[in-house]
Amino acid sequence: MKIHEYQAKQILARHGVAVLQGHVVTTAEEAATAAEKLGGPVVVVKSQVHAGGRGKGRFLGDVSDADIQAVLAGAEEVPGKGGVRVVKGAAAAAEAAGDMLGKTLVTKQTGAEGSKVNTVYIEAGCDIARELYLGVLLDRDVGKVVVMASVEGGTEIEEVAEHNPELILKVHADPITGLGAWQARELAFGLGLTGAAYKSAVKFILKLYTAFMAEDCAMAEINPMVVTGAGEVVALDCKMSFDENAMYRHKANLEMRDFDEEEPSEIEAGKYDLSFVKLDGNIGCMVNGAGLAMATMDIIKFYGSEPANFLDVGGGATEEKVTAAFKIITADPAVEGIFVNIFGGIMKCDVIAAGCLAAVKEVGLTVPLVVRLAGTNVEEGKKLLNDSDLAVISADSMADGAQKIVNAVNAAKGA
Repeated sequence: MKIHEYQAKQILARHGVAVLQGHVVTTAEEAATAAEKLGGPVVVVKSQVHAGGRGKGRFLGDVSDADIQAVLAGAEEVPGKGGVRVVKGAAAAAEAAGDMLGKTLVTKQTGAEGSKVNTVYIEAGCDIARELYLGVLLDRDVGKVVVMASVEGGTEIEEVAEHNPELILKVHADPITGLGAWQARELAFGLGLTGAAYKSAVKFILKLYTAFMAEDCAMAEINPMVVTGAGEVVALDCKMSFDENAMYRHKANLEMRDFDEEEPSEIEAGKYDLSFVKLDGNIGCMVNGAGLAMATMDIIKFYGSEPANFLDVGGGATEEKVTAAFKIITADPAVEGIFVNIFGGIMKCDVIAAGCLAAVKEVGLTVPLVVRLAGTNVEEGKKLLNDSDLAVISADSMADGAQKIVNAVNAAKGA
């Protein structure tokens, strides 16, 4: 689960991580009031969306389609105003916020559809001497939490990893004893910090790690982490996401969820505890088990098409869940065919078949449907499908099913 920058900074502040003062607003009038409260020569007006690159982003309707494509391609300089602006005074803050609210911001990370700006964060200005990077996440290769730092602050860490991997410093926290102070000192030294900035960075790193562990984060990224002219280390920006398996322990964080930033079909799937991720292809996939889901998507690509979703109904799904899953797939206008690929262990094939039939009766079926069943109660499941008047294409294996659904979709399109 992702949250907005201002929410992440609230969490950081609870754990003693240095952040700048700021206020979240939803109107231009509130922005002016917030700027007056903060005082200072400048304030920063930040659009709040679940995406990076907001400063380089551009708003739909403000620039040409060609400029939007340039933003998506990662162009450094595109004409127009971005989603993060430094302004002087309350009037300028109100004008900038009013220009952002209600508009759709497109960044390299949002995709062409962009993300609507419903809230804006008004933050105090800062005397920036240096911009650095700091991130904490799980390194699955070694099974430990890794803390990464780089002198290339303000740059996407993926770009640094690709072009200058030697500039990324890494230390792994011990699963038992945690991150050692000596490791924080190693990172601060590696960033070339000295004096007050060095001491401030060591404290900052340790506190960020503490916040990451205490909140069951999946990622906590400070980019940039800045050194002020006075030698203080402060989080200028923050991205934070959580391990959804641990959200039951953090009710307050769960309330920070912004449904406007999520795919509606994924929200609907969550109501039934379905693992669903919408993708960009044209073949809907309904399977049981994450491994089978990955293999199904791979084999669809192998035979020349693209999956429209990742949908795992789980090992003990009920007919109600299967029906909900099928309805979610068929509601996607991009879906041109459906591949149901079930290996029945705990999950029974007849339950899958009954769920598919119930869903089709509710929503109808206008695209090809291929079903491959194997395992527990497979004969009962096949009988249910065969005895119905549903135009189901039966498959004997996963490869056979993938070929048949791709061919059926191509035939329906006249390919």
